Amino acid sequence: MSTTAWNGLDIPAAGTYNLDVAHTRVGFVVKHMMVSKVRGNFTDFSGSVTIAENPLESTAELTIKTESISTHAPDRDGHLRSDDFLSAEKFPEITFRNARVTGHSGDEFTVVGDLTVRDVTREVELKVEYGGAGTNPWGQPLWGFSISTEFDREDFGLTWNQALETGGVLVGKKVKIEIEGEANPA
Repeated sequence: MSTTAWNGLDIPAAGTYNLDVAHTRVGFVVKHMMVSKVRGNFTDFSGSVTIAENPLESTAELTIKTESISTHAPDRDGHLRSDDFLSAEKFPEITFRNARVTGHSGDEFTVVGDLTVRDVTREVELKVEYGGAGTNPWGQPLWGFSISTEFDREDFGLTWNQALETGGVLVGKKVKIEIEGEANPA
C-alpha cells in the first residue's frame, strides 16, 4: 500500500478506500434492565473514507441496512426492527454523511458528521483511532481503525421503553457505537 508520512504517522496515501465488510464490525451497546448491557451489530453496511492530500480535510460516509440488526435474540431483533424502534420497513437505512475531521492528536482523530436514524438527523462526534497500514498475505493493501461514540437514542425519536417494578426502565437511553475494521483501496 502506498503510504505517506504525516505528523509521525504512516497513513494511507490520498485516495478513496472502501470498508472491508468481511473485516469490519458495526456494533452497539445499550443498558438493559438497568443492570447489564446488550451488545448487537448490523451485518449489512457499506462505507468509504476519502483521504485528502491534507489528511485533516478527509471525509467519510457509512450506510447501514436497519433490517440487518442482530442481538442474537430473534424476538428482540424483531422488536428492534418494529415501529417501536428502527421502523425498518419505513426507514431501511441509517446513514452517516458529511463527515469531516475536526481534531487530531497522535493516532486519534475527532470526526464530526450527520447521523440519520429514522427521519431524524443530528450531528455526532466520533473518536477515530488509526490502527496502521499494511498488506495482507495475498498482497492486498489495507488499513485499520477503531471508532466510538455515544448518543441519546431519544434524540433520534427512539423513545419506546417500559418501566420496571423495581424502578428504572427496561432499555437505557444511551447508545454506544463501536466500529472496528479495515479499509481497502476502492
